[in-house]
Amino acid sequence: MKSEDDFAHRLMWVLWPAFLVAGAAEFAFFSAFDPSDLVFRGAPLELSRPAVYTIGFFAFWVLGAASSALTVFLERSPFDRRPRPGEEAR
Repeated sequence: MKSEDDFAHRLMWVLWPAFLVAGAAEFAFFSAFDPSDLVFRGAPLELSRPAVYTIGFFAFWVLGAASSALTVFLERSPFDRRPRPGEEAR
């Protein structure tokens, strides 16, 4: 039960800050750039404004989650890791 609770806590340590950062990044990015002016590979985006906002939000959320996940991964102590099969527990 403890490992499930620990996983849920770590997951929230990753997803919640990433969600907040995605909201702030979306606000900052789309305050400076109009979705109808964006181009991809030289062609204008053929998407509605809400679609561009949604894709942008999820892209920022993924980037924030990757950053937070790396932080949580690097925060782990060597004593937190599970021993491999056949390896002695420390």
